[in-house]
Amino acid sequence: MPIPIVAIVGRTNVGKSTLFNRLVGHQLAVVDDRPGVTRDRLYAEVAIGSRIAILVDTGGLVGAESDELILQVSEQAAAALQEADVLVMMVDGLEGVTPADHHVADVVRKTGKPAILVVNKLENEADPIHEFWELALGRPHRISARTGYGLQSLAEEIAEALPPPGEPIERPTDEVAVALVGRPNVGKSAIINAMLGEERVIVSDTPGTTRDAVDIAVEYDDRPFRLIDTAGLRRYAHRAEGTEYYSSLRTIRALQRADVGVLVVDVSEGLTRQDERVAGEIEKANRGIVIAANKWDVIQDAMPTPEDATEGQARRAERTRRGDFERILRHRMPFLDYAPLHFTSAMTGEGLEELLEAASEVAEQFNRRIGTGEVNRVIQRALMAHQPPARGARHLKVYYATQVGTRPPSFVLKVNDPKLCHFSYERFLRNRLREEFGLYGVPIGMKLEPR
Repeated sequence: MPIPIVAIVGRTNVGKSTLFNRLVGHQLAVVDDRPGVTRDRLYAEVAIGSRIAILVDTGGLVGAESDELILQVSEQAAAALQEADVLVMMVDGLEGVTPADHHVADVVRKTGKPAILVVNKLENEADPIHEFWELALGRPHRISARTGYGLQSLAEEIAEALPPPGEPIERPTDEVAVALVGRPNVGKSAIINAMLGEERVIVSDTPGTTRDAVDIAVEYDDRPFRLIDTAGLRRYAHRAEGTEYYSSLRTIRALQRADVGVLVVDVSEGLTRQDERVAGEIEKANRGIVIAANKWDVIQDAMPTPEDATEGQARRAERTRRGDFERILRHRMPFLDYAPLHFTSAMTGEGLEELLEAASEVAEQFNRRIGTGEVNRVIQRALMAHQPPARGARHLKVYYATQVGTRPPSFVLKVNDPKLCHFSYERFLRNRLREEFGLYGVPIGMKLEPR
């Protein structure tokens, strides 16, 4: 089921970023007294009551109209209204109702979506708020985003306004949901079209053609697949239009309903910082990961082997070029050292079958459950092979280990003191589990708890 989206909207400089930071729990958005400081949207997953939601911080819908960049920010904020499930409209309690507030309220009401009116910069029940009823958005809520006053009741109100969870989407038990993600124009749609053998997804040389996530049910080797094509994730500075930013939110939602995220990179352009950021989005979503080094045909054409080279020499040159790229990728993205890499070409079809097979294998590991006895034997062998860390005379002791969840595989280790375990030793234990059970392509959750 999709994660609901809660968007904080309002005119500029009423405290939206401060409220966002308060609800998220740490400093994410830039807070400044100058109007329009939040140039782009920030979002974060937050727990609201018993639900998880995506909270979105937007720029002002109106205000500072002389600034061209502010106008672009306003377009993005307006796009937030289309994607959000609940709108939190914010006004300034010290300034009172302004014409700009009326304008924003009109826009909010026209969406027909649940809306909550919050009056910021007020810190006690005596502060008057009767004038804000004229915005016709229901009962105003007094809050102070700066001090946290009134935020508990606001969170409860948001939780009540969220759409019901609904029933999980019915899928075949053996279906593998694969989301292709990457920056724009790396060939995600072309890969899907090549897999299907027909033009089911729009392919264009213009970056950003795919605005929404598109699901396509297919069957390969007698196993059902659901291919999810997504809009390209751009760098924040390049999201000039609201549709670009909210395509990113749709991509995050697509990952939530996938078993495996395929990170598509363009080898002809080399790796970029944006590729690393997209990889981080898959990792944060806790999905299985396969890396597709796409457009390999371009590299082959650009680096021909000598005419008199034998077939064996040509193959060795090919392996060398692939090895060079993999070394660069592993160096740039060490956090994905467990993700299998496949070289593909949507133009020639090279590597696409292997890509689907890898996604199928990763999905199996993503849902795998391992017996407690097997887990404990592997952990004990690891402890014997590599002495646990110590602090003074106290050594880390692991009494018991068990798997507590799947999607991805998650383990709990009962220990004498979790603080004795250095992160490098926890990584060592995680890697031993990966090696022993073949958990390649999936993140491994591990939590140390005192017995």
